[in-house]
Amino acid sequence: MADRGASALSPSDGWPAHSEPILALNRMGSFDWDLDAGLFHMDAQAFEVFDLRPDEYDGHPESLAVRVPRTEGYRLDGLVSSALKDGSENYGTYFRIRCRDGTLRWTHTQGYIRRDETGRPRRIVGIVRDATRELAELATRRDQAVPDEAHRQQTTTVQVATAALAHARTVDDVIDVLRDTHGITRLGATSLVMGLVEAGRIRLVADGPDNSFVPGTRITRVDEPYPMSEVVRDLSPRFIESPEEFAERYPLLWPRITHLEVTSAAYLPLIAQARPIGAMGLLYSDRHGFSPEDRDVLIALGSSIAQSLQRAMLYEQEMDLAQGLQQAMLPRTIPSVPGADVAVRYRAASIGGALGRDIGGDWYDLIPLPGGRVGAVIGDVQGHDTHAAAVMGQLRIVLRAYAAEGHPPATVMARASVFLHELDTDRFATCLYAEADLATGVVQVVRAGHIDALVRQADGECRGVHVEGGLPLGLSAEFESLDYPVGTVELDPGSTLVLCTDGLVEQPGTDLDEGMSDLTTLVRTGPVDVRALADRLIDVAEERGGDDDVALLLLRRRVPDTPQSGGRVQQHVAPGDAEALAEARHLVRAAVRAWGAADLSDEIELAADELITNALMHTEGAAVVTLRLLTGPDRRLRVEVEDSSSALPRRRDAGEGAVSGRGLLLVELLSDSWGVEARGGGKCVWSEFLTPTRT
Repeated sequence: MADRGASALSPSDGWPAHSEPILALNRMGSFDWDLDAGLFHMDAQAFEVFDLRPDEYDGHPESLAVRVPRTEGYRLDGLVSSALKDGSENYGTYFRIRCRDGTLRWTHTQGYIRRDETGRPRRIVGIVRDATRELAELATRRDQAVPDEAHRQQTTTVQVATAALAHARTVDDVIDVLRDTHGITRLGATSLVMGLVEAGRIRLVADGPDNSFVPGTRITRVDEPYPMSEVVRDLSPRFIESPEEFAERYPLLWPRITHLEVTSAAYLPLIAQARPIGAMGLLYSDRHGFSPEDRDVLIALGSSIAQSLQRAMLYEQEMDLAQGLQQAMLPRTIPSVPGADVAVRYRAASIGGALGRDIGGDWYDLIPLPGGRVGAVIGDVQGHDTHAAAVMGQLRIVLRAYAAEGHPPATVMARASVFLHELDTDRFATCLYAEADLATGVVQVVRAGHIDALVRQADGECRGVHVEGGLPLGLSAEFESLDYPVGTVELDPGSTLVLCTDGLVEQPGTDLDEGMSDLTTLVRTGPVDVRALADRLIDVAEERGGDDDVALLLLRRRVPDTPQSGGRVQQHVAPGDAEALAEARHLVRAAVRAWGAADLSDEIELAADELITNALMHTEGAAVVTLRLLTGPDRRLRVEVEDSSSALPRRRDAGEGAVSGRGLLLVELLSDSWGVEARGGGKCVWSEFLTPTRT
């Protein structure tokens, strides 16, 4: 129920507080709740309210469950917890208790929250009292105060309007409630105006019907002789009971509203936290005067509207701040990527249906890397608040930095996890990082608790890219499990890599597998253009709604504009399999000649043979040899030999009598460039040869 620290209040804090004699005289009991120690002290009158004897109570609030029904206890616990978390100074509510004889009676409590200099709640001091008679008398007075059907209908309308205002989340929502023909107009008003106070002026935000607007009153000063200005200055309502009174009190306004045939009017200040935030006017054409009951009802309505407006204004301010933070944390622009088409989308969560949007920690990023490579990131920080967005922004920046430094994907993910763990936050994040070489189509994928990526082939077929993932970022560092397996996928020209957060997949009442199946179908049947496909996926998310935000990144390897030769051949060579080794040599020779580079076949075959032999001699597993024809500004043949060892090869000079050690030296001399890349739990050693362009 409370954020309890390790230390209790000191005696100097005066716990427990002693009730004033006046409380006992008014049959009120008092309590003092030490949140750190979990002790709930009650005075003698409080014991009477709860119908308990001191020997039946052990000083802990949980012991009151014998008198407080379970459902009432849940409601009280939620009310107090909310007040503690949102910074409130007090709370109050009515609730029922079950007396010793089994009967139920109403009780009222009011608690005042005491916090330390950091804002942390430490104590709650309050009162409890028997409210059964009070509520019964209130119901009787309410019945006596509504003698006729017209006033009863008016009171009901206020109750309906108040209930509707409770669900209003924005200022526009409040205005819509007031404009509802089945709402406030049932009070008999023929015209309504409402304005908000802004920097010494009143800005009109609602008026109706259409012919009721008075030119020149859209923005007025608080010191002008208008009724709304007057109630804002004095913080008191104005009830005008006849046309003559209106003309006498407001001669500047009256001539401009005579066409409305006003017979009376009520102007109400909208006050929240003892300050005016606006004013509202109700104009009538069929009534004269206001009874005391009418005035009470309208004043109550004004108070309800003021509270709803303040809540809506605070919500909109918070949303402006949150959305600004979200936009600042996401990439402002996505860089163009040679050889690829990219589309990104973000959709905020809908918390509470269509009433509003809330931000979260979902993000995407695209990182240009050396050598024609590009890093694609999708991630989701736990939570839907500004803190999640702030953590997301910091995490996005460090991921980008680690990738740009040239670290392999697994290292990028591990370092990001350590960073998040050391960030002094209790949030964790799921993430997927894909590093694509657009020249070869090789994509290395690493996953930290995130859902799998999808690949849509050029022919429309779509499949998941399953990678054995590690723990979410932050958690893997906490549990010292920083190993992130790396998977490899081929992205052919015309194929699209689809990265998204789980807000696009998870649906109420369905499991994750079903959601992924539905997404796969959407991608398979969607448009080829990545922007159109991204729009379709987001439209589906909009229609479905949901309480999670969605981030989406699509990367399509572009098909060359003009026909160019290209291809890929691959051979698996097991240790000791001489036949497979011979087939690999034959495959390389045939492919090189077929691709018009016969004059380089000896050099390429020799380099491939050295790389394969190196892999078989210095590792315990098999080797996979791949030959690719790369097209672009430079036409290149690329030999790749992949093995399961993470040990990096070293080029060394062999002595005159040595029979080994010349392999990488030969590769370096024969090829135009060579290098090593991490591949899952192993590596890939590659070499490239420039070849003449075919005419």
